[in-house]
Amino acid sequence: MVQLRQGGEKVLEGGEPEVLAADFGRFGEVAVIELDAAMGVAGNDALIAPLLRLADCRLGGGIRSAEQAGRLVSLGAQKIIVGSSAFRVDGGFGVNVPFLRAVSQRIGRERLVVAVDTRGGSVVVDGWKTDTGLDLIEAARAVEPFAGELLFTCVEREGTLSGIDLEPVRRLRSSVSCGVTVAGGVSSVNEIAEIAALGCDVQLGMALYTGGINLPDAFIASLDWNKGLLPVIVQSRDGQVLMTGVTDREALHETFRRGNVCFHSRRRGGLWMKGETSGNTLKFARVRADCDRDALLVTAEPAGPVCHTGAWSCFSTGRNFSWQFLQEIVAGRLKDPAPGSYTATLDDELVREKIMEEADEVCRASGRNEIVSEAADLLYFATVLLSRAGVEVGEVLDELDRRHKK
Repeated sequence: MVQLRQGGEKVLEGGEPEVLAADFGRFGEVAVIELDAAMGVAGNDALIAPLLRLADCRLGGGIRSAEQAGRLVSLGAQKIIVGSSAFRVDGGFGVNVPFLRAVSQRIGRERLVVAVDTRGGSVVVDGWKTDTGLDLIEAARAVEPFAGELLFTCVEREGTLSGIDLEPVRRLRSSVSCGVTVAGGVSSVNEIAEIAALGCDVQLGMALYTGGINLPDAFIASLDWNKGLLPVIVQSRDGQVLMTGVTDREALHETFRRGNVCFHSRRRGGLWMKGETSGNTLKFARVRADCDRDALLVTAEPAGPVCHTGAWSCFSTGRNFSWQFLQEIVAGRLKDPAPGSYTATLDDELVREKIMEEADEVCRASGRNEIVSEAADLLYFATVLLSRAGVEVGEVLDELDRRHKK
């Protein structure tokens, strides 16, 4: 990880990328910029690919074709940021409509972010070194039909912690209807709140790395509190809705501080941590705000039944059976086998023999019920193999997702 001041001077370097991505990813999308690729050097796919699976990442730096953008989405990038290539036309500068149209069609407009980086109100490219002469507002309007979002960076303030200039942000926000994310010089949570009030997102860099702003405070400041309490939906890691509640600033602060989900309780008239008396807590994993920033989706790991009735979820009596749930059962039996556990007897050699046997039986099966039964056997033994190898089923699903997006 490096931080540059105004795109040139290196002012920070260090940190483990995987650790940072996992930590930052609890609160929102993580911006990953390949500086080598942006400077025309070969990219770092081996380093980047794991980050794209650890967090929801928006990836930029040296993206010059629709095929390259599609490949990065297939690796796991949630969004693709393009900059210089969007403003080069026939050896000069302008809006590269064929390039933007091709990328938008390949990955979807909602995944395409165009970087409108400016110095003195003029769009700059080539790592912020070349002035295109293109006006910010005119360029933004021209690229909007192809992009779901614009990333606006005030280059003069990038990496300086000198504060944001809100005037161009206001002009840009009033000129386009797509999403706008603001970067460059943001130095306080008050500025984050001001930018959010304009209807824009914020991308943090220097203030975050130097400890001037912490992510929990930044996330809370970015929300729309004008309506008072915000609704919260809590889901398990495999997506099952567990419960709903409401939160305020205090409850969110405590959620992030304690690591267990807290709510505002109307009945109690204040803070309430789920499970504080029963022990059936909800371990906080990540949070996302909706598009209007006035509702939250929290992913958590339940320590026991979530509902006061003793049910696993407030919306069902039992946990939905999923592949992840199957692996949890298998892993538990491998780690702490009960007497007579068949799963615990499956060593590496035996489980591979069973997989080959069951695969053959699936191929020989005839009729719907037999195919279902044999496929279930095959999936069970494959899950045992994965668990013994320390592979999470989510990694397999990620690989299938990668292939789907090719």
